[in-house]
Amino acid sequence: MLRRSLLSRFRHRILGTALIATLAATAVLPNAASGQGSPPAAQAPAAKQQNAAPPPANGQPAPANEQAAPAAKPAAPKAPVSEALQTLRDRLDTIKDDLEAREKAITGPNVGAGDLIRARDGLDPLADRLRSVIDLLGPRLEAARERLTQIGPKPKEGEESEEVARERAEREQAVNDIDGTQRLAKSLLVQSDQIVDQISNRRRAAFTRGLFERSSSLLTPDLWMRVGADIPRDISSLKSGFDDTVSLFRRNGSLWNLLILGLALGLSVALYFGRRNIAPALGRRDINVTAPSRRAKLLGAWRVLLLGTLPALAGSYAVYYALDVTELLPARFLPVASTILGGIAFIAFVEAMADALLAVNKPAWRPAPVSDAAAWRITALAVSIAVVITVSKSTEALNSAIYAALPISIATRGVGAITAALLLAIGLHRFADTAEKEEECFGPYVGTETSSNIGGPLRLLGWVAVAVIAVAPLVGYVAFSAFLVDQLIWTASILVLLWLLVVSADVLIGGSLCEDTRIATTLQANTGLRKRSLNQIAVLTTGFARVLLIAVAALLALAPWGLDSTDIFSSVRTAFFGFKVGDVTISLSAIAFGVSILVVGVFITRGIQRWLENTYLPATDLDAGLRNSISTVAGYVGFLLALALAFSYLGLSLEKLTIVAGALSVGIGFGLQSIVNNFVSGLLLLWERPIRVGDQVLIGDSEGIVKRISVRSTEIQTFDRSAVIVPNSNLISGIVKNRVRGDRTGRVIISVSVLRSKDPVEAAEMMVACAKAHPDVLKEPAPRVVFKKIGDPFLEFELIAMVVDVNLSQKVQSDLNFSVFKALADAEFIPPMGPASSFITVQGLEPVRDALGQIAHAVGSPAAHVIAPPAAARSESEEKVSAGADEASSTDPREPARRSGSASPDGNLRRHG
Repeated sequence: MLRRSLLSRFRHRILGTALIATLAATAVLPNAASGQGSPPAAQAPAAKQQNAAPPPANGQPAPANEQAAPAAKPAAPKAPVSEALQTLRDRLDTIKDDLEAREKAITGPNVGAGDLIRARDGLDPLADRLRSVIDLLGPRLEAARERLTQIGPKPKEGEESEEVARERAEREQAVNDIDGTQRLAKSLLVQSDQIVDQISNRRRAAFTRGLFERSSSLLTPDLWMRVGADIPRDISSLKSGFDDTVSLFRRNGSLWNLLILGLALGLSVALYFGRRNIAPALGRRDINVTAPSRRAKLLGAWRVLLLGTLPALAGSYAVYYALDVTELLPARFLPVASTILGGIAFIAFVEAMADALLAVNKPAWRPAPVSDAAAWRITALAVSIAVVITVSKSTEALNSAIYAALPISIATRGVGAITAALLLAIGLHRFADTAEKEEECFGPYVGTETSSNIGGPLRLLGWVAVAVIAVAPLVGYVAFSAFLVDQLIWTASILVLLWLLVVSADVLIGGSLCEDTRIATTLQANTGLRKRSLNQIAVLTTGFARVLLIAVAALLALAPWGLDSTDIFSSVRTAFFGFKVGDVTISLSAIAFGVSILVVGVFITRGIQRWLENTYLPATDLDAGLRNSISTVAGYVGFLLALALAFSYLGLSLEKLTIVAGALSVGIGFGLQSIVNNFVSGLLLLWERPIRVGDQVLIGDSEGIVKRISVRSTEIQTFDRSAVIVPNSNLISGIVKNRVRGDRTGRVIISVSVLRSKDPVEAAEMMVACAKAHPDVLKEPAPRVVFKKIGDPFLEFELIAMVVDVNLSQKVQSDLNFSVFKALADAEFIPPMGPASSFITVQGLEPVRDALGQIAHAVGSPAAHVIAPPAAARSESEEKVSAGADEASSTDPREPARRSGSASPDGNLRRHG
């Protein structure tokens, strides 16, 4: 009793203390609430006023001076939250409750896969709503802070007006409200991401735990003893299930239900019969066609695949739907029927795929590059493994339906996995035998289609899979072995379909745009695209299709390994719309949009430049140099504006660019002038493109083809296959001769000399005709001949012709030399080769001739014979010398004696002797 009374007194005292504290808080709260919106500096005078004038004791009236004291200014009331912001807060509260419920659901001790799936569903829309709230409040918060900044802080000295203080308090309250709401949204977004991570970790841990859970080994005798002990119970359970099926069939077996089931079975049989007998004819793969096109092969393969798979799927689904609707089968046996019907459809799919790609009886229509023997063996192996998988899965479904004992389930799964491994080993061994037989029959080993396609790394990988699948059940990892079998079949099916889809995309899409098809012709006629542009579009389209197909195949292949597609799509979306690395947010979408802004800005700038160059500036009186300068400056200004817009969208302000420029200036000051010079020169080369890859340029003594332009140097390959590395600053500041700057046309000049006696007009016409007949000479401008010089024996001409490509200049020059020489030589405009073509004209020999005459007159006839010129060089001068001698003899009295003396050579010899 004493204890109870003490406890009751203690409780009453506590309640009284709590009541007093509540009343005191109630009395204080209104004053605190009224002054909440005002800053502390505004509340300080009121506090001093209260301290200076305490209430009088004993109820006496206050003094007159105290009553005359001015009343304190009332504190500014708290501004109410706006309706839009309150709506956002209510929405965030709802999301918070939802996230807390999900987090509570996944933190329990007995959380199953279904609970994790339900908790994961709907998280992405919640995260999207939170991101939209954060993005919505961001500009509003910046605007509120800007308005608060415009008012400025409260002055330390002096007083401010009541309106300014009230405005500052309201704006501070608005900033606090918006900032608090945004912070709440950010915290909820972090919470949702944490829940997603927890769900992913739990699912991954559960998958790993179930996959590597160890059971009894198939080599353990105790397992088979327990199987033998559990067989009678399972047989009894099977009989009970059969009795339940019969009773349910009798109870629900009305005429209408039986009619529906009969129609479904008849439709299924008809579809399977049509698949076996009618589908091959509809595949339109004529055996008489020996060389079909690749396009025809792929279209035939798709027809065979679809006509062989879709009827089987439709028939299996019709039977399952009839069993489900009519309720003629117990609910626990519906998964068994579903597994059996799905397995039959899977076998049909494997047969259709093998027939479509391997075409055992029609090798001409075979898209896959394998031999006849390999095609037959692959088909048999694939169908056998599909049958084993169907039987194994059906047995597992039956064990689950009759609630079979665990040892029997372990034994059936292990035996099914080992059987599949044995079939795969037999197939690999047969392929190895084929390669050995071919090597023995044909002597030295030559890689054949069979050994190359089913050999090497692929066959080694197959043997590794066989070993792992066969050994795992023997050491107790039956679940892991069965999972590997399923994944092997699943991955192989995906890879085969991926190969067929990729090849079809290359042939059907790329071939339709690259070749002279109706689609390509229509696109060229309607859009004006060139064939090269269509080829580029075809390459890009097929490349995009390949990437997309490979990504989808990878997702499908990794899905059974516990990888959720929702997590993958969420990661891709996060990477695209923004992810953080430290304090930096990287958004691929923002980068792509910024690049798009830059591209559009450059496109508009180029359009303005073309308008200035072709329309506006030619109509002015400005000279060509000034017009070019204006157009160039307009291009640079437009590019800088587009670059500034792109940077501003990416969040790069001018201050950050100034920091980068300052860092560059410091680097230049430390000796990077040459590097920066080459770097800037490289940027100018890449932007202005005075020199492009493939141009033929002459720099100093080096001439060649530009192979690569980087930001530091340019690589030029000379005609002797040497590589010349030229710094970019030399290309910008030096003199460079670009032979293909405007276009790739070149000029060929041939010098020709024609006999002076021939007609120059006819010679020029023959040379122009030779140039026009050459296929690489341009028709416009037409070849022309320049009459350079009128020489003494020859007339000199120059043939000038323009060629389509400067790289063909030497070839065209050589061809024109041959053709012009042949034409002029046939017309005898060029003298033939030999001594007769040489003419020597000697002038000014008249004094020599007179001297010879006098010597002959003085010495006599023999001397004249001695100094006479050769017969080949004598001409009319000899006659003149003779005439001079005759004139001398008519005046000289000694001439008869000389004549008589010169008549005999002996006398001449005697005289000289």
